[in-house]
Amino acid sequence: MEPLIEEAELARAGSPTDAMASPAVDPEKKVDTRRKSPTQIALARLRKDKVAVICASIFAFFVLIAIFAPLLAKLEGQDPTTLHQDLIDQYGYPTIPPNGEHWFGVEPRLGRDLFARFVYGARPSLIVAGTVTILTTIIGVTIGLLAGFVGGWLDRIVSWVIDFVLSLPYLLFAIAVPAVLLTLFVGTAENAAAQDVANARFFSLIIVLSFFGWASLARLIRGEVLSLREREFISAAKVLGVPTRKILFKELLPNLVAPIVISVSMALPSYIVVEAGLTFLGVGLTEPTPSWGLTIAAAQNYYRADPLYLWIPVLAITILVLSLSLLGDSIRDAFDPRTRR
Repeated sequence: MEPLIEEAELARAGSPTDAMASPAVDPEKKVDTRRKSPTQIALARLRKDKVAVICASIFAFFVLIAIFAPLLAKLEGQDPTTLHQDLIDQYGYPTIPPNGEHWFGVEPRLGRDLFARFVYGARPSLIVAGTVTILTTIIGVTIGLLAGFVGGWLDRIVSWVIDFVLSLPYLLFAIAVPAVLLTLFVGTAENAAAQDVANARFFSLIIVLSFFGWASLARLIRGEVLSLREREFISAAKVLGVPTRKILFKELLPNLVAPIVISVSMALPSYIVVEAGLTFLGVGLTEPTPSWGLTIAAAQNYYRADPLYLWIPVLAITILVLSLSLLGDSIRDAFDPRTRR
C-alpha cells in the first residue's frame, strides 16, 4: 500500500521530472500581489459596479449643468430673468410651445425662459447640499473624534449636546431662523430688496441644515472611536508617546474612512430633497433665485395647461436623488467586506 500512497502524493504534487520539463515561470509575470488598503479595494469594487458608474455619471452630468449654466443659457440665447410678456396671453398662459428659441417653453404668468431657469436652478440645490455636507462632515468628524478618544467629562457633555440637538424641532427652526436673520442683517422684509432677502434665505438655510446635520455623524464617529481606541495599535502609540493630534488624524481617522464616505454619500441626496421641500413650503429659497423647488411650487396652478413647467424640475430632482441614493448604496456595499456584488 505504501508505494501506492507515494505515487498518489507524487501525482498530486507533480513529479520532479515534470517540474524539470516545464518551463520556469517568470516572477515578473505573476499576478500583482501588492497589498492594497481597504479604500483602494473599495474603489476597485466601485469601478466594477455598473450601477455605481452609471449613477456617478448622472451626478456628474447635473454638476456640469450647474457649472456651465451661463454657457448653456447663452447657447440657447436666453437668460433666467428676462420677462417675455409678449408670449403670454391675457390669462397668463404661454402662447407658444417649446421651440428653437425657448427649448422648454416659457414660464406662465411671467414669461421667463424655462430652460434657463432649469439650468440655473441646479446651482442652489447642489451648492446648498454640497456646502452643508462638507460642513456637517468636518464638524461631526472632529467632535466625534475628540469625544470618543478623550472620554470623561468631554464625552458626557458632547453626548448631551448631540441628544439635545437631535431632539429639537427641526422644521420650526427652519421657519424661525430665516426671519431672525432677515431682521438682524437685512431689516424688515417689506423694506429690503428682493435680492437681499434671497441671499439671507440662502445662508440661513445652510446654517439651519448644518446645525441639525452634524449631530448624527458625530454620534456615529464617537461610537466607532470608542471601539478603536481600545485596539493594540492605539495603545502602542500611547506608550511610544505619540502626540494626541497624530493619534487622532494619523491612526484613528484613516480607519474611519468607510463610515465617513458612506455618511457623505447618503447625506447629499437627503439635503437636496430637504432644500427643495423647504423651498416648496415657502421657508427656503425665494425669488429671484432660480430654484427647482420654487418652480415646482409655482407650477401647481398650471400643471394641466403646461405639464413641462412642473414635470421637468420634478423629474430632475427625482433622477438626481435616485442616482445619488443608489450610488450611496453601492459605496456602502463596496466598503463592506461581507458584501459581494
